[in-house]
Amino acid sequence: MEDYVKTVTIAVQPAYEARIENGLVCQTGAQLAELYVGGSLSVFVITNAAVRKHWGGALTDSLTQAKLRFQILEMGDGERYKTLATIEELATRLVERGADRRSLVVAFGGGVVGDMTGFLASIYMRGLDFVQVPTTFLAQVDAAIGGKTGVDLRAGKNLLGSFHQPRLVLIDPSVLGTLPEREYRAGVYEALKCGVIRNPQIFDFMEKEREAILRRDAAALEWLIAECVAVKAAVVGADERESGLRRILNFGHTIGHALEAETSYKQYLHGEAVAWGMVAASMIAAGLGKTDAETARRIISAVLAYAPLPRVTARSRNVARRLRADKKTVAGAVHFVLPVEIGRVEIVSDVPERAVLHAIDELRTLSQV
Repeated sequence: MEDYVKTVTIAVQPAYEARIENGLVCQTGAQLAELYVGGSLSVFVITNAAVRKHWGGALTDSLTQAKLRFQILEMGDGERYKTLATIEELATRLVERGADRRSLVVAFGGGVVGDMTGFLASIYMRGLDFVQVPTTFLAQVDAAIGGKTGVDLRAGKNLLGSFHQPRLVLIDPSVLGTLPEREYRAGVYEALKCGVIRNPQIFDFMEKEREAILRRDAAALEWLIAECVAVKAAVVGADERESGLRRILNFGHTIGHALEAETSYKQYLHGEAVAWGMVAASMIAAGLGKTDAETARRIISAVLAYAPLPRVTARSRNVARRLRADKKTVAGAVHFVLPVEIGRVEIVSDVPERAVLHAIDELRTLSQV
């Protein structure tokens, strides 16, 4: 674990850095002042009540010490607030508080806060700078990197959105200490995804160091998060707009998003739905001969080792029908990311519906155990 990189560059235009270090929230003000040296900076922090309760004081103290002008805007906590109505409400409050085109917006929260803040920043006065300060495991290893923003519709997840890269990402693993257990584990699955799609070392580490990860060991988390960020950065740098390689990041998301939509975003946290999606994709890959039974078993076992997961109760055909409304569907063909071996996946568009239905049936059975 000694050789990991704490600063990862995301090589888009313009490039930006993700910095990973315990205690970094307390340095946020200094980091922003350094980024905008010489500028008159007006900062608007978007967060929720839960994050503000635990870490708002540390963040605002750092902004005050850096002599930055700032205001805090709270939004609701959870996926159900990831709507255009919330965007309109936040935008109106920005206007009322004097935000202009030189203002900086800071996303201080999990994936929902990050997606919403990024989307708002991309459209408010045709674009503001924003900075990500992610506070959940899932956001730190995935959602805060890469510039994908969006809101949900009743028909599906993230169907409205934009690409809008942050100027900086500040990742403080120590904030995960106050994260509820269920939310923490939900992020673990996104880290596991990085191992399956690109980096076998991550997967091996998560198999062997389960206890250290679950007890939130500081050194283990710094290494794991930095490695996952490096995976995301490499993929995004090669394919910023998801025209090719970047689609591998959707491993587990095809059925995962369908499960979320079918249960009205109330039954699963995003990472939990992705976990079931990874299990289903592994079953489909083995059934189609894309991977061997042992590889599928390892992936499924690794996912379930970090369980418990909510049960799968939705009807298989309803979930399959949801797939057709997913934004990853092209010309009516549902695209699946299927594992070939640990560290390599393949994008497949000709998966028979019977294979999908069988996998969802298996999830229903497996989740009852």
